Amino acid sequence: MTESPLEIAWLGRVGYAAALALQDELVDRRRRDQVADRLLLLEHDPVLTFGRRTGARHLLADRGELAARGIELVETDRGGDITYHGPGQLVGYLILRLVGSERSVPRLFERLERGVVDTLASYGIASCGGTRRPADATAAALQLAGVWVGRDKICALGLRLSDWITKHGLALNVDPELSEFELIVPCGLADRGVTSMRRLLGAAPPAAELRQRLAEDLAGALERRPVWLRSSSLDTLFRPPL
Repeated sequence: MTESPLEIAWLGRVGYAAALALQDELVDRRRRDQVADRLLLLEHDPVLTFGRRTGARHLLADRGELAARGIELVETDRGGDITYHGPGQLVGYLILRLVGSERSVPRLFERLERGVVDTLASYGIASCGGTRRPADATAAALQLAGVWVGRDKICALGLRLSDWITKHGLALNVDPELSEFELIVPCGLADRGVTSMRRLLGAAPPAAELRQRLAEDLAGALERRPVWLRSSSLDTLFRPPL
């Protein structure tokens, strides 16, 4: 592992728009070397998000039903198809500058998947990453990106890169309401399902313990040194852009 730090912050429940604005601010600061690489851990209120290239064609419910169930529908700038975020899902947003040999999207996805696989293995869950890395790194290489238990996805993965700085990240199904995924074709894969740690284990693991393990496993896979930000420093994350 290098001495390059990965600063880690637990933000609790954060609205999707606020989290996106925070990421944009941190990407700008990272570009100007005002902050180190960062991993933001959080939960969202119920929201369906979709990328601009794929649109909402895999949404199975109308907007009226979503509103009645208190679920937002948001277009975002990440890659990938439509997905669900909500309580019981551990989301990790990564603000990471890629340098040298790190500048490969499939390689980055493989590393993130490996970190999640290691965390799940520590709870006795056997899983595997879906990214493959062909010589010509086409979009097809990322079609099954994420972490899978058999044919069920347990962790979704979607990123955006600008000047080789990442934003967005991953969403691990710990104990979400799985019926919410019935509102969509998750990630556009009609022949695949979704699962959660609670479904597989019978109970969700302790939240603080899981956050610690996932953050450290992701830092290790990325060859970064994990540095937890104290809660008193989190206020600086929400300062408006200068």
